[in-house]
Amino acid sequence: MLRIKTKYLYVLVCFIALNKLFTQEVVTDIALSEKLDETSGLEMVNNTLITINDSGNKPVLFYLDKKGNILNERKLDCCKNNDWESLAADKNHIYIADFGNNYDTRKNLSIIKIPIQKSSNEIAEVINFSYPEQKKFKRIYRRSEYDAEALISFEDKLLIFTKNKRKKITEIYSLPKNAGNYQAKKIGSLNTDSIVTGGDYDKATNTLALTSTIKFDEYYVLIITDFSLNNKNQKIDMYEIPIGKTQVEAIKIIDPTTFWITSEDEKSSSAARLMKFKL
Repeated sequence: MLRIKTKYLYVLVCFIALNKLFTQEVVTDIALSEKLDETSGLEMVNNTLITINDSGNKPVLFYLDKKGNILNERKLDCCKNNDWESLAADKNHIYIADFGNNYDTRKNLSIIKIPIQKSSNEIAEVINFSYPEQKKFKRIYRRSEYDAEALISFEDKLLIFTKNKRKKITEIYSLPKNAGNYQAKKIGSLNTDSIVTGGDYDKATNTLALTSTIKFDEYYVLIITDFSLNNKNQKIDMYEIPIGKTQVEAIKIIDPTTFWITSEDEKSSSAARLMKFKL
């Protein structure tokens, strides 16, 4: 029979507890092309990663392999990149969220809907929307409530998760998937205690994953393992991404404990990055 002295047993228990606490890690860290310095969305179609750049960049979708190499660039002639911030997809379409709104001043928020497969006569549909609760459009610095960087496809609708800097929560808005002009419908909120910067949903496992930050010098992955719009008190597990100061704005679920994430090129890093993060 194994015998362990009490003081050594205490040390062993503490070591196991600490090891469990810090098990999340970045298992893959890839420097991306300078073309992707402001990567701000992530999706996967046919086993190929897709990303975009945000505010002021060209309206291009970049298709990547899992080593971060650019395989293809899909330019959209229909639309301007005002502030592309997120990507979502369903069986037939990709949705590009042009809803970055850092200062609560934009009145041209939209989601661009394109076919999964590119064609020579590609036609994009546009879902224009506004937040009915927003009455003022005066420039707000660091306290904006109607900015957003996370979009998911959920059942027959699109869900927006806002980046509410003032309340440190995320409010959930719903939109139809059809082109038109809409007022987004507020259907709930999550007490994230942080500012949401990206999101993804996996239908097979009913997992919602969000990225977030508190002071923009550390980033987290927030996990809800049984996501439901009917549960107002959903349990949120929060994990720090151990990469130091950077700017994480996109996540893609591989499985409930493994994720692709991207971060922009920052002064603290030498390039934008594609990372595999494991809990």
